Amino acid sequence: MAGTSDGRPSIYPTLLYADAKAAIEQLTEAFGFTALAVYEGEDGSVAHAELAQGNGAVMLGGKGTGSAFDKVMKGAGTTGVYVVVDDVDAHHRRAVERDAEILMPPTDQDYGSRDYMARDVEGNVWSFGTYAPEIKG
Repeated sequence: MAGTSDGRPSIYPTLLYADAKAAIEQLTEAFGFTALAVYEGEDGSVAHAELAQGNGAVMLGGKGTGSAFDKVMKGAGTTGVYVVVDDVDAHHRRAVERDAEILMPPTDQDYGSRDYMARDVEGNVWSFGTYAPEIKG
């Protein structure tokens, strides 16, 4: 699995917030996270952000952005998990062969990742992809 040999985490909790900017402010100011990246949509909403704490990180964004992740998370709660894998297509094939519910097929993203999304037996959303943010502490 990617991320283990170069010191980058392999698993990232992913969160959606009604007010992602307020969440980033609280996480950084009150809880000591460091904002690594914040990407805003044309309307100023937070499309994607990465915050680090120690040797771990979370990814987050705003609800209602219309992104693929936002759409599949509708009604699923506010948290998902992102897992870094070396070969997205092989990982996806394995999931399909085992009848996993695929929410988004392997897709090349604008930010350089290739990833897909699936739902587990309890309804949790899992994303598997090649993107591994570097965490500098």
